[in-house]
Amino acid sequence: MDTEKKQTQDRRARAYRTGAKVTRERMSREAPLDAAALEAVQASDIVVVPGIYDHVEQVLQALEMPFTTVGPAQLGSLHLRPEQLLVVNCPGDGLGRAVPAIRSFVEAGGSLFSTDWALQHVIEPAFPGTLAYNQRPTRDDVVRIEIRSQDNPFLQGVLDPGDDPLWWLEASSYPIKILDPSRVEVLISSSELQTRYGEAPVAVLFHVGEGEVFHMISHYYLQRTELRNARHQQTAEVYAAEKGIMFDAGMAAEASDLTLGDVESAATSSRLLANVLAAKKRKMARAGSEPSTDTERK
Repeated sequence: MDTEKKQTQDRRARAYRTGAKVTRERMSREAPLDAAALEAVQASDIVVVPGIYDHVEQVLQALEMPFTTVGPAQLGSLHLRPEQLLVVNCPGDGLGRAVPAIRSFVEAGGSLFSTDWALQHVIEPAFPGTLAYNQRPTRDDVVRIEIRSQDNPFLQGVLDPGDDPLWWLEASSYPIKILDPSRVEVLISSSELQTRYGEAPVAVLFHVGEGEVFHMISHYYLQRTELRNARHQQTAEVYAAEKGIMFDAGMAAEASDLTLGDVESAATSSRLLANVLAAKKRKMARAGSEPSTDTERK
């Protein structure tokens, strides 16, 4: 790996660790029940199917969330339980045999979180008539995002007044076409994305049976951002201060060369995932159904 690429990867990893720390501290202060729910998450609560292109598990690691990794070939023989969150990273291919099981899992109350090309490989065959790829792949690009569903609890603390996060689009990302507007809720959108590629949705949610599906365009682990204005170019410590968080010595050292724009984008995606996890854990706790410590096989 060349030195420049290694430095870029290190910078993004530190941005996510910093954003995740801001997220966890804000949740402890602003949403203590959600923060407590995160503390109760076990590795068996989150099943991650690794991807070649996306790495949601790196966001989980930054949040210090335990998880279980299952390869695409193994998923079809796994007994998924309703209390679990299944994460399918882009590209989501090789899961053809598992598609019926994924649908049954969601119908029974499970939660699915998928990214980018999983739209075509998993969402379209498992949940026909809801979403589709619009056949207009993106360039390597960065777009501004906007909250569309202000009252949705999954978006609590994701974007505050004055925030201006940017979302990275991997080259050949799949824009999301909504086939059934009556069923699909757009959580986050982008007018820039719509202008350039024909569809506005960045993050969507729909329910199937007792469960739910979250899908995002591009990669959840963002590889880069842009600094479009003077605010973005301020320090990471300024961003934390905007959120009422004071850096300790360790956080200051970790983020010493990071910009506000670096951490804002990472914190935005970290908070959304943390909200999804906390809501799932609290829902299952209310139902009196706690997961076992091991993932079961058929």
